[in-house]
Amino acid sequence: MKRALLAAALCVGCATPALADLALATSKNCMSCHAVDRKVLGPAFKDVAAKYKDNKGAVDQLATKIMKGGSGVWGPVPMPANNQVSEADAKKLAAWVLSTK
Repeated sequence: MKRALLAAALCVGCATPALADLALATSKNCMSCHAVDRKVLGPAFKDVAAKYKDNKGAVDQLATKIMKGGSGVWGPVPMPANNQVSEADAKKLAAWVLSTK
């Protein structure tokens, strides 16, 4: 019984940052065009993570795209600028996106 409780507590602790960043992505309207595991209007976050997995500057690069928008990387639909996202939140979102599998 103690092992089960310990395992449950550890799993909850591990999931909290992911849930917190999903909440941030939802609050910043990212989930209107993206999903973690499937293409919506924009690419799935897991596909973004796979594309940038070996790019050391990916967090900064994606944070800039989150704030300023971009086009041409994932097809003809441009990603609009997100002026409501601060640089700190953009970096947090980018790091979270890059951690998805």
